Amino acid sequence: MFMDYVWAFVIGGLFCAVGQVLIDYTKLTPARILVSYVVAGVILGALGLYKPLVDFAGAGASVPLTGFGNVLVEGVKQAVDEKGLLGVLTGGLTGAAAGITAAILFGLLSALIFRPKEK
Repeated sequence: MFMDYVWAFVIGGLFCAVGQVLIDYTKLTPARILVSYVVAGVILGALGLYKPLVDFAGAGASVPLTGFGNVLVEGVKQAVDEKGLLGVLTGGLTGAAAGITAAILFGLLSALIFRPKEK
């Protein structure tokens, strides 16, 4: 049980460290790094390589942006199995709907509670 937390911390920390190195030593913008992480998660998920990492590291692999890419792939796979080719268009959003909805709602709550001030 304790080692699960350690591995989640180590793997999640490695994702963060790689992102920080990319920010510090390349001309990549944070937005491009974000998109690269999501695309990497999609590719690794499509190849079946991301699931073992999630099984090993738990939240350390499923919470970062690569985990979001993997969720999109899993949603598409499931929707294609159920609906055929139409699942390619609907599966990603269906699979990630809970996370997207939570992000929107918490963003709205934050905007209602806190008022930004001009600098």
